[in-house]
Amino acid sequence: MSNNGQKETPVQDQIQTTTFAQVLERHRGERHIAVIQDYPDPDAISSAYVHKLLSAKYDITVDLVSGGQVSHQQNIALVKLLGINILPESAVTDLSVYQGSVFIDGQGGNSVLTTRLNEAHIPPIIVVDHHARQENLPNAEYIDIRRVGATATIYTEYLQAGILTLDGSKREHVIAATALMHGIISDTNHFINAGEEDFAAAAFLSHYLDPNSLTHILRQPRKRQTMDTIRLALQNRILRENYSIAGIGYVRAADRDAIPQAADFLLTEENVHTAVVYGIVVSEREGQRIESLVGSLRTNKMTLDPDTFIKHAFGKSEMGQYYGGGRTEAGAFEIPLGFLSGSFGGDDENLKWQLFDLHVKHRLFAQIGIKE
Repeated sequence: MSNNGQKETPVQDQIQTTTFAQVLERHRGERHIAVIQDYPDPDAISSAYVHKLLSAKYDITVDLVSGGQVSHQQNIALVKLLGINILPESAVTDLSVYQGSVFIDGQGGNSVLTTRLNEAHIPPIIVVDHHARQENLPNAEYIDIRRVGATATIYTEYLQAGILTLDGSKREHVIAATALMHGIISDTNHFINAGEEDFAAAAFLSHYLDPNSLTHILRQPRKRQTMDTIRLALQNRILRENYSIAGIGYVRAADRDAIPQAADFLLTEENVHTAVVYGIVVSEREGQRIESLVGSLRTNKMTLDPDTFIKHAFGKSEMGQYYGGGRTEAGAFEIPLGFLSGSFGGDDENLKWQLFDLHVKHRLFAQIGIKE
């Protein structure tokens, strides 16, 4: 550790970071589209913000785009703090203005934007992520995928390597450090699942962050709709062999982030080591009702790998992409309903939900090894 709190980076990371800077230099003056998760979390939001800062050093304009919306109460507070504009996918009508695409905290799986960018022949330039490697963007110019606690950890290492020197007197730098710390805290479950790299990144960021802003973000109260979703999950849960499984019916897109929060809450029950909460998320795109079966898994069982569990339980789409995956202690899945999206009234909705609820339970029980 240097005198200014800057960590000595391993040789491999130095090479990786140098390549990152070289790629930005090769694309100096361009305009890029940065694709983040449909419902971005603190890790994605903070990493995207720092990517935008780093790109600005090379006169690269970056538009942050998401296929969904920011809905979690902490994420809304974070976006307000950052003062950044995350564009909805529907607002990006002309992709020809971009010379390249960037994927942050994700690899473009099951994303409408990925398909649109491919069709518009916008080349993928950079992929930075900490999830299991997929094969959606094999031809990207620069790929940095590491199994660390958070993508924010990787972007912190870019800062440590000197691509951008943080200055505690500059507001945007303080905000960047605060946001990255929030991203690491969130994705490592308050450092419970953190590794050496995550702790080192947090130590570096501690020299620049604003503790009052961080506290304000972390202490955001839950919305009433989130509390209603948690209540519904408690009411509908089924307990089997230390698993708590709850289907919660139809959920507004604006309340989607209540699903993982409900799973977190169910995991606190005595003798429960794994919780799964799922529902049909309803949104609109170009005046059409779009529905997806969305679920979240939380576990504290050391021998259960969420990534393997979800991939085996729900399989792949016709395009060969898994419907979900995970990391240590957490996972998620999303299955578009396609032709079955839409509503023809109460009975139709109820029957459709009953069918999907039963099917998901059968899949989960089969994966657990329960004959139900």
